[in-house]
Amino acid sequence: MSAVSLLGEIADIGRDRPRGGYSRHAFDGREAELRAWFVERAVRSGLEVETDRNGNLWAWWGRPGPGSVVTDSHLDSVPGGGAFDGPLGVTCALDAVKSLRDSEFRPGRPIAVVVFMEEEGGRFGVPCLGSRLLTGSLAADRARALRDPEGVSPAEAAARAGLNPDQFGRDDIALSKVGTFVELHVEQGRGLIDLGSPIAVGSTVTEHGRWRFSFIGQGNHAGATPMSDRRDPMLPAASLIAAARRTAARVDGARATVGRLVPRPGGTNVIASSVDVWLDARVAGHNRTRPVVEEIAAAVRSAAGEEGCEVTVTEEAYTGAVAFDAGLRGQLNGVLGGVPELPTGAGHDAGILAAHVPSGMLYVRNPTGISHAPEEFAEDADVERGAEALAEVLRDLST
Repeated sequence: MSAVSLLGEIADIGRDRPRGGYSRHAFDGREAELRAWFVERAVRSGLEVETDRNGNLWAWWGRPGPGSVVTDSHLDSVPGGGAFDGPLGVTCALDAVKSLRDSEFRPGRPIAVVVFMEEEGGRFGVPCLGSRLLTGSLAADRARALRDPEGVSPAEAAARAGLNPDQFGRDDIALSKVGTFVELHVEQGRGLIDLGSPIAVGSTVTEHGRWRFSFIGQGNHAGATPMSDRRDPMLPAASLIAAARRTAARVDGARATVGRLVPRPGGTNVIASSVDVWLDARVAGHNRTRPVVEEIAAAVRSAAGEEGCEVTVTEEAYTGAVAFDAGLRGQLNGVLGGVPELPTGAGHDAGILAAHVPSGMLYVRNPTGISHAPEEFAEDADVERGAEALAEVLRDLST
């Protein structure tokens, strides 16, 4: 069993033919199939699997307890995402643990492989939902009130999957077992291409968040309504797209993206009555993202007023800048022989756990430099090097 062969075992689960790539979302049938695969593979490797109160899967080598060494990733995806974002970390973790067991290594601390629920936020809109609930950085009532595009809540979806959503919330018992936390992930940029290295240690995570802009106008007939009589919410919605690009381009280290727009009722010959638009914003540094969003919002409010529309802005998720534990970064670099350190603009569960336990990240080279798209990739040799590196790290941390 290698990480490459494990990736091959799940290569057909959740393929999205219309979009390309994969669509695997929390508690849907495709993610359930992947979770069942993980449980079967973990048990076959001699691990004991449990599901925590928030729907996260834990596969244990040794009796769970304080000081455990935990490695994680996720099995869900963005809509039409790549094959490696998430599953690479899971398969490398399974491979690393099995190789250590086969070598007759006996860890001095328990080791766990965790699969976090809804890391991407592709179904319910809030990224790192499982780790946010675990740590209490997202209130359980707020999580239960979220809705997917069909109006289904995480509580309803979890109940259908056999879980008890009344138990959602900060899990001090699970959190107290984590002594050190390391996540392996495919790189989501081209840093390792430029550095000529197959792996790197993570240094920081950029401050980032998601905002929903809700525009309300007047629905009407596309052919019978003169242009001068319209209150079309699509116009200020379009201004948001332009304002995001224009504003972020002026701010060093800023990224602002509109990737989702939902008009209602959505007819080709209908002036929309309302439009929801989601803005993803990230700015390097501390406390710089919200001011950029407010500048964008000011331009959008002006455009909405000119069209006679209303707009409300809702912050749906926010994570401050993260610097991974310096001592752990040094230890990882020592184990791996001085590999590069990389910052990232992508959010990860390790960034959520970093506020609570010493946390770090390892990255595996992506030769395309593309992520969240079907072109995302990792060479077999680099995947295997990632699994080997993670095994070396787990061996050192658990000794």
